[in-house]
Amino acid sequence: MRIKIFFVFLAITSICNAQYSFSGYTNPEEWNRSVYLSIVEDYRKMSGVYSEQIIAKTIADATGFFEFKGSMLDAKNRIYRIHVDKCSDLQKDINHFNGHCSDSEALLFIAKNTDTLKLPFSFGNQVFCKVESNNPKANAFVKIDSLKHDMRFAYGEFRSEANRKLNNKKWFKTLQNFGEKLNEPIAELYIYSYLSDRSSDLHNYYVEDLKQNKYYNHLKERLEATYPNAPYTKQYINELDADRYTLTTSIGKTASNRNILLYSFLALSIGLNLFFLFRFWKRNQSKLENLKAKLSKQEQVVLEHLLLDKTNKDIAESLFLSVSTVKTHTNNIYKKLNVQSRDDAKSLFTK
Repeated sequence: MRIKIFFVFLAITSICNAQYSFSGYTNPEEWNRSVYLSIVEDYRKMSGVYSEQIIAKTIADATGFFEFKGSMLDAKNRIYRIHVDKCSDLQKDINHFNGHCSDSEALLFIAKNTDTLKLPFSFGNQVFCKVESNNPKANAFVKIDSLKHDMRFAYGEFRSEANRKLNNKKWFKTLQNFGEKLNEPIAELYIYSYLSDRSSDLHNYYVEDLKQNKYYNHLKERLEATYPNAPYTKQYINELDADRYTLTTSIGKTASNRNILLYSFLALSIGLNLFFLFRFWKRNQSKLENLKAKLSKQEQVVLEHLLLDKTNKDIAESLFLSVSTVKTHTNNIYKKLNVQSRDDAKSLFTK
């Protein structure tokens, strides 16, 4: 009986101890004392301040110390944000429109219900620059932001189109590879959302990369294995399917447009050839008619027989003429047509 009571007590104790503690310091001379904790369930809304994401609020003391604690968070890693701002409650809806807030400071981190997280001052009393946590994944976003800072510096070194294109290609792969090495799929989503953002210069590289890189399927598999029930996983799968459908449709339209252009060109070519053939035939017919018009009616009849390879005797018998008369008509035909023989006359009318 005592053993059972002991285990029950142990279970209750473990449940009571299963709580999170997120604490840190703000600079009370710079920031309002209100500090907010948010859960980020839409990885397209990682950057910014969104009132619908807030799950807790606390007030920092006179030294700037604050703490969030409890046991209401998810048992598995999720994305959270702590932020402070200089906006009054009346200004928040206006200043935080579409997530934008120029007078705010925020930190993204990964945590679960049992984690301890501390955010001490960094150099120069800067807030939210350093993360101390028992969760090794907690500072993944800080590392990514540090790499993005290096990227912005590289872009700014030479402000030319050539430098921008070279950096686009280099940093797309650098960020993607860095995310994969973090071995934390939801941290990779932070990079994925940046690379696939339609307003980003890197989006064109994402579209081309999506055509042939298996990385995106592997990220899907990692998300499904590690976070099967998380909203990020479903969102990623839906977006990936949508982007691939758009890409396939675009390729199909391009191929279809190419085929239409090719068939149109082919039809135009055939049409032009037929047109020129008809014009040539018409011109030739007109020329032949003009040649025949030089001949008398009797000579035209004799010509028709000549073109049928009949002999002078055969022609004479068919037309009830003498052979000498046929020869006379034949010589006249040669002169008027400017030819020397029957073969010349035949070639003239059978081209």
